[in-house]
Amino acid sequence: MNTAIITGFEPFDSDSINPSWLAVNALPERVGACQLTRLLLPVSFKNAFARLEEAIDTCRPDLVICTGLAARRTSITVERVAINIDDARIPDNDGFHPIERRIDYAAPDAYFSCLPARAICEKISEAGLPAAISDSAGTYVCNNVMFRLLHLIANRYPKMLGGFIHVPAT
Repeated sequence: MNTAIITGFEPFDSDSINPSWLAVNALPERVGACQLTRLLLPVSFKNAFARLEEAIDTCRPDLVICTGLAARRTSITVERVAINIDDARIPDNDGFHPIERRIDYAAPDAYFSCLPARAICEKISEAGLPAAISDSAGTYVCNNVMFRLLHLIANRYPKMLGGFIHVPAT
């Protein structure tokens, strides 16, 4: 593995920081032999994945790990499933507020992550941090990005690994 994109989100819902971006921004440019591209995503149903897709098309990474905030969780959670639905509790940063809206009518109802969730959780736990597998990436922008990423991988980049990890509030 030579290249990876890792993403975090900008603040939203009147917060001044987003722990996902704080964590991503603190990463080095290289981890072992892997070159990391850090990417800040907007909290926007329309623009978040577009920014990620542009970076993927430019970098052609071997791995894409997206991260986001799950404020009510108490551990780092590796997401196993993304579903084909947008159902926002609050509007995104553009003011868009989808309710029970399919992401892509031509896509499956769900995609499973390409990441080895259990192995990732074990490594995080070995580092002394709480970690768990989650079977729901929610229905907000995080799930939208994960679903679109996995759809892109399934249809254009079948050798790429990708998935989503939620971090708790700081």
